[in-house]
Amino acid sequence: MTQQTLTDAQPDLGVSPERLPRHIAIIMDGNGRWAQRQGLPRIEGHRRGVASVRSVTEECARLKLRQLTLFCLSSENWKRPQLELDFLMQLLEQYLIEERSTILEQNIRLAVIGRRTGLPDDVQAEMNKTIALSRRNTGLTLCLAVNYGGRGEIADAVRDIAARVERGELKSGDIDEQTIAGSLYTAGMPDPDLLIRTAGEMRVSNFLLWQISYAEIWVTGHCWPEFSLADLHEAMRDFAHRDRRFGGLKE
Repeated sequence: MTQQTLTDAQPDLGVSPERLPRHIAIIMDGNGRWAQRQGLPRIEGHRRGVASVRSVTEECARLKLRQLTLFCLSSENWKRPQLELDFLMQLLEQYLIEERSTILEQNIRLAVIGRRTGLPDDVQAEMNKTIALSRRNTGLTLCLAVNYGGRGEIADAVRDIAARVERGELKSGDIDEQTIAGSLYTAGMPDPDLLIRTAGEMRVSNFLLWQISYAEIWVTGHCWPEFSLADLHEAMRDFAHRDRRFGGLKE
């Protein structure tokens, strides 16, 4: 789907730009369940989910959001059958190659968070290539969470901070929330304003545990392969009408 098609097909959101979320994070769930309901192999759900990634990314870029973070593969997903994991790695590599020109044309900057351990060398090479080519882009940041787990991220941050203390670069008494945030994979990125979860699941699944402290949560029963721009717009409109007090009182 092209940028022009998206623009022509979608009505105005009816929301002032300043009420839109700057950063949307999405737990893309239900690929396998969607496929099974269609009488298809689970891997076909993952293949169809790429189309949803493409359309949502293009729309967020069109609406000039600052960042879109997608939960692509959790650190717990390695428990899945090897055939499915191999297909997911192949699909990720294919996505990075095929979408590279669109990412560059639409001024999107690619970022990847998570542990690189266990990812095939070919996949890492394509990640690095697209990250490098898009580094100077100033539009939407598309952040892919791959082999990612929120608890693991915090553990890695603690190790980094402890090492700095041991080297004498930091005093333990000076450690604060900013110190921790600066040691996370997402250092320098804004926290998500809106967390979207598909497939009707009511949990955060170890995703961005530190960063979503004040995110608004929106859940849809639609599985990720059937997640449409109408769903995205509904989530954004709902977000725009929420009263975000961040622990304070409304004046």
